[in-house]
Amino acid sequence: MDTGRFRVPAVAMDWVIALGVAALLTGTGLSGPHPDGQRALLGTVLLAAGGLALIARRRAPIAVLAVTGLCAVGYEASGFEVLAVSYLVAVYGAVRAGHRALTVAVSVALLVVLPLTALVFRDGPARDAFAQARNVLEIAWLIAAFAAGEALRQAERRADEAERTREETARRRADEERLHIARELHDSLTHQISIIKVQSEVAVHVARRRGEQVSEPLLAIQAAGREATRELRATLEALRDDDTAPPQSLEHVPELVERVRSMGLAATLTIEGQRQDLPAAVGRTAYRIVQEALTNTARHASATTATVRIGYRPDALTVQVDDDGKATPDDAPAPGLGLLGMRERVTALGGRLRAEPLAEHGFTVQAELPVERAS
Repeated sequence: MDTGRFRVPAVAMDWVIALGVAALLTGTGLSGPHPDGQRALLGTVLLAAGGLALIARRRAPIAVLAVTGLCAVGYEASGFEVLAVSYLVAVYGAVRAGHRALTVAVSVALLVVLPLTALVFRDGPARDAFAQARNVLEIAWLIAAFAAGEALRQAERRADEAERTREETARRRADEERLHIARELHDSLTHQISIIKVQSEVAVHVARRRGEQVSEPLLAIQAAGREATRELRATLEALRDDDTAPPQSLEHVPELVERVRSMGLAATLTIEGQRQDLPAAVGRTAYRIVQEALTNTARHASATTATVRIGYRPDALTVQVDDDGKATPDDAPAPGLGLLGMRERVTALGGRLRAEPLAEHGFTVQAELPVERAS
């Protein structure tokens, strides 16, 4: 249940203020001494118009400032001595919007024009003309309106700055936590993988000293341990500094395919099209797609063969990895972290990804990465 305070929409509030000021000005003008005839009609219209102009004070504060000032001059010339409330509200709105210098200039001009208008259109001594001008716009009220607008502008600016500071602090804390997790994960995994790597290297060394043939699985474990250590180190460096990119890219795909072959999977690599320079993010993403697809094939697909195709096109790089595993069209691809990670990488580059079973059996991963910005 929403227990928040009820808030009037800004547009509705503008209408309420405009109508209220128009009614106040009109009522004050007609209830006090005022001229007769057409001058009275003109003055009444200008009083109402000055108030109604405030409807647009948020959208066009300078235009409203000018209109309310002209209305004040007009109804004063008609013979009405009413405080220019509409102009004071317009000053508040213009200063709040940040137009301080222009508001000061217009207000100074109005303070000069009002006494001159009274001298021209009012009969009697100059003292009475200046008194009438003060009744229409007093400097004290003008300063108060200016100060109120500036105070609210500063308060809103401080609130915006505080909000930005909170967001930056939250992002910094998230980055620090991300780095902390990465370091812990790196330390934990590196320790375990180092044990595997050392043990496999000792076994290979002992076997070679004895003159025995080293088995392919043992060599694969040794190579995988070295690669995993290098990957963890590169990943931690990337998390420490966003400008330091992991070294794996398209040029490392042949090594990746060769490593999969050593694990017993008949993998082939085909590169089509004219090779071209690619953005670093595209190359890294392509490598990760091939790596994740081949890893899933070797671990889960019960496949014997896998084909990797990389195609260079003028506007895109295509990556396709197919296997002959046990997946069938009736099997829905499990939404694992690897598949989600691939999809996030491709989406971040504005590309497209398909990961689904083939028509008879096997699985395909197809990605299209735009390269319009390649240089």
